[in-house]
Amino acid sequence: MKKMTAVLALSSLFLMGSAWADAPAQVRQQVPGYYRLAVGQNEVTALFDGYNDLSPSLLKGLADDKIRDLLAQHKIDAERMPTSFNAFLVNTGKHLVMIDSGAGHCVPQTAGQLIPNMEASGYRPEQVDTIFLTHLHLDHVCGLSDASGKALFPNATVYVPQGEADYWLDPAKEASAPANAKEYFAIAQHALAAYKATGHLKTFVPPASPIPEVQTAYAVGHTPGSTVYRFASEGKAINFIGDLIHAPAVQFPHPEVSIRFDVDAKKATASRGQEFNALAKDGEWMAAAHLAFPGIGHITTSAQGYSWNPAIYGPYQRAADVPLLK
Repeated sequence: MKKMTAVLALSSLFLMGSAWADAPAQVRQQVPGYYRLAVGQNEVTALFDGYNDLSPSLLKGLADDKIRDLLAQHKIDAERMPTSFNAFLVNTGKHLVMIDSGAGHCVPQTAGQLIPNMEASGYRPEQVDTIFLTHLHLDHVCGLSDASGKALFPNATVYVPQGEADYWLDPAKEASAPANAKEYFAIAQHALAAYKATGHLKTFVPPASPIPEVQTAYAVGHTPGSTVYRFASEGKAINFIGDLIHAPAVQFPHPEVSIRFDVDAKKATASRGQEFNALAKDGEWMAAAHLAFPGIGHITTSAQGYSWNPAIYGPYQRAADVPLLK
């Protein structure tokens, strides 16, 4: 009996000790922010630069209560809509192309992760030889250079749509801009200065193709020269649409909704409708700067507006002989 009592006492101490033991320290760090898929022979890598929150009050064209209802359906805070800063690499076999560069040092609180995530993905900044910018807002250009103005992609040629250069890089346009907008002209010019100084800044007029592997098209409205880039290979294609959408919970079912950042709201919604109609019809991949990372997926039509079908995490490329379970 005494032996049994001792065993029970030891068991109790063991259980009590297990209950009181502290768990390991919380890691509090996300996995490296990259996602990769094959689109034909092109290798596409999404890179997470960071995030920010947007106020739903920025959205225009739908009653506030309807916007709140749509956000609630997606469990999104009625006062803060999360938005990612996504950039993308396309390895065509001949070129390593980057589309946009994130917010970088301009949003130091929550952005600036582009290069660490690029390196984690297996690439280095000096390997990038071509950069396409969808437009020249700070959350697309600030990752090109550091705060001092030093180019972070020293071997890359940066291509800017002519419509964007004519607006953001024109001193006359800057001089006539509202006082609260002038800094955005200066930010774009600062981000591009080092590339311009070395002859690595070039402009083009869509639908011209700066390299053979890309097709370009204006999708104006958000800015005067917003541009979409399409890479096709072996019957498959991916379209990089920049800022044609900011608030998926609202703008997929209601593509007529604009955002205060749009220079021309009417043209912006028209460009969105045109691109979304084409993508829903053709079934091609879409990549967007501000959708939840990795920002890649497909659009389909729905009873009202469109539905977003994000890429499903899985292998880089599905094996041809993957077994089918029945």
